[in-house]
Amino acid sequence: MHENDISYLIRKAAYDVHVALGPGLLESAYEAALTHELRLAGLLVQNQVALPMVYKNIQLDVGYRLDLLVENRVIVELKTVDSLLDVHHMQLLTYLKLSGHKLGLLINFNVARIKDGMFRKVNGLTE
Repeated sequence: MHENDISYLIRKAAYDVHVALGPGLLESAYEAALTHELRLAGLLVQNQVALPMVYKNIQLDVGYRLDLLVENRVIVELKTVDSLLDVHHMQLLTYLKLSGHKLGLLINFNVARIKDGMFRKVNGLTE
């Protein structure tokens, strides 16, 4: 399955979760609900995946974690903040670079309309 197809299913699941729960909960609640929705859709989902950092050819385990990794291809970074900052977008781009994955979604559930809280980030993705 191509990353774009996975992304579509993730965005649909996030929409379903947001409709059911609304804004205002903890990030962990949305992570659990979204994981459940994605698994119902038949997708492989890993939570809190360790992301080591390689610096000058040395692997450093510094505690970075991907919120979700879907189908071993798409990173999903979840937030529940009043407004996303540039650093939230840059964080996902850095995770893509460190992991070698090509597509990530940044989803902020603390919004009135979930479409206003979803952002797609790419790192060398081809159609």
